[in-house]
Amino acid sequence: MNVLAGIEPERVFYFFEEISRIPHGSGNTRAISDYLKGFAEERGLFCRQDALGNIIIIKEAAPDRAGEEPYILQAHMDMVAVSAPGVQIDMKKEPLRLQVEDGRIFAEGTSLGGDDGIGVAYCLAVLDEKKVSLPRLEVILTVDEETGMEGATGIDLSMLQGRRLINLDQEEEGIFITSCAGGARVDVEIPLKREEAPGKAYRFVEFRITGLAGGHSGMEIGKGLGNANWLMGALLGGLSLRYDIRLIRMKGGLADNAIPREAEAAVYVRETDLPDILSYAETEEQKVRDTLGENDPGYRLEKLCHNDIVSAPAYTRKTTAEAFACICKLPNGVIDMSDDVEGLVETSLNLGVMSLQEDGLRLSYAVRSSVDQSREHLCRHMLEIAERAGAKASVRNAYPGWAYRKDSPLREQMVRIYEKMYGKKPVLEAIHAGLECGILSGKISGLDCVSIGPDLQNVHTAEESMDIKSVGRVWNFLLEVLSC
Repeated sequence: MNVLAGIEPERVFYFFEEISRIPHGSGNTRAISDYLKGFAEERGLFCRQDALGNIIIIKEAAPDRAGEEPYILQAHMDMVAVSAPGVQIDMKKEPLRLQVEDGRIFAEGTSLGGDDGIGVAYCLAVLDEKKVSLPRLEVILTVDEETGMEGATGIDLSMLQGRRLINLDQEEEGIFITSCAGGARVDVEIPLKREEAPGKAYRFVEFRITGLAGGHSGMEIGKGLGNANWLMGALLGGLSLRYDIRLIRMKGGLADNAIPREAEAAVYVRETDLPDILSYAETEEQKVRDTLGENDPGYRLEKLCHNDIVSAPAYTRKTTAEAFACICKLPNGVIDMSDDVEGLVETSLNLGVMSLQEDGLRLSYAVRSSVDQSREHLCRHMLEIAERAGAKASVRNAYPGWAYRKDSPLREQMVRIYEKMYGKKPVLEAIHAGLECGILSGKISGLDCVSIGPDLQNVHTAEESMDIKSVGRVWNFLLEVLSC
């Protein structure tokens, strides 16, 4: 069944639905890479698939456009694959369940992958375009953008002729992105020592944080949203300073670049301390509610006490307290705001994934900054905090920011065409999220970049959706730019 059949622009949505049938979460992109290679081969287009799975497709210019400067189109083929609580779907094996409602497209119970499946669909539809005369097109489709831009970092672009690139990874129509933050991933491993269940004097208590909005750790980090992982760490950190608690299990978050909506932990506590512990938790819950306010009103803290004797192994009181102290000492959220652009977050980090392993607690952070030196300083600061706490930390997948280019013929052309089509100028904006333009600019001398895209909402969450009419308007604009 083709859910999107008959919706315009038909070829764009045809390819988006084709992509949605192929599981393509970050780290699981071989099948979609092979699909893209097959697409090119079926049409007799040049295609190169590298060892990482990156794809470059080239379509030569129409006869009347020969000799013109090529356009480079660029998108990434991976998505942040997350599902809503209780939804039974294996996103590594099963297709997305597309739905259409009130002019928007979403996936039942999961993220949609509009970031950046719609960018890939635009590229395929342009390559498949037969009615419009176009210059040479060089299409770059990268893997694993969402986990640190590994594809863009590893791709060889020496064969390309183009020096003007349209990135199709923007989430707001009418806003042209002209610069973005760089970033890195920081992993922290906090050692823990195991012990046997502490005995009959202890009770088994579970804490669950639910109801938070979540969202993109770049686009939404400055909106005052709650981070379930950090809130759980802070709650248990405060308890461990006051009471004897022993950690049993703990987890939260699905991706380091998504603000986590939920977290859970189970601990042993002394039965005699239980009333005071529950009272403390209720007080902290109200403090969090007051702090989040209308920014994130759905916050809930569940406290489940079990009367049954539980014999699960635990981690010692000392190492439990040390682990939570480390979480509390490590920064999280907005670090600095830009002095140059009002309202723009300059430097931030997000505790996106928290998981308990046999030998300790693993934390994964997404670090972002529009100032490379500030990003490097923050990463060093985290390494120092971890070392002082007896933990191990490492930095991976660092990538540069994309600096604003004062002289941009591509930007001027696109602004002029947009104003002619819609009677108003687009907004030119810098964003705190990361785009691959910075990395690609380092590989192609003199590269002129602009990033555009249709309206997407709640990306990196199970509530992600995409506006149908916006997709059509961006498609018409893109074709107009390429045909001029």
